[in-house]
Amino acid sequence: MEKKDMAAKIAAWKKKHGDVFAYEVDGKTCYLHRPGRDVIAAASVVGKEDPFKFAEVILSNCWLGGDEELRDDDRYFMGLSQLISEIVEIRVGEVKKL
Repeated sequence: MEKKDMAAKIAAWKKKHGDVFAYEVDGKTCYLHRPGRDVIAAASVVGKEDPFKFAEVILSNCWLGGDEELRDDDRYFMGLSQLISEIVEIRVGEVKKL
């Protein structure tokens, strides 16, 4: 895909999903968006029994496109699953007793 076409596709994804992330390894690329609360909740339920299921649920629900091998080949999936926390953004404030 040409850079111009890909830039337009990324812009459309950003408009629809907000943040878009690219993961690259060995010349392969995939694109993901940040998961919502519903996806994180579903992933957390299945992730209690199997930590890799957490990553599978996040990836299947946040996958926008790219090289399918990154989620189908266990070698790539294992690497990508280690970075899932980078797209699951958590912001913690502070509680003050008044």
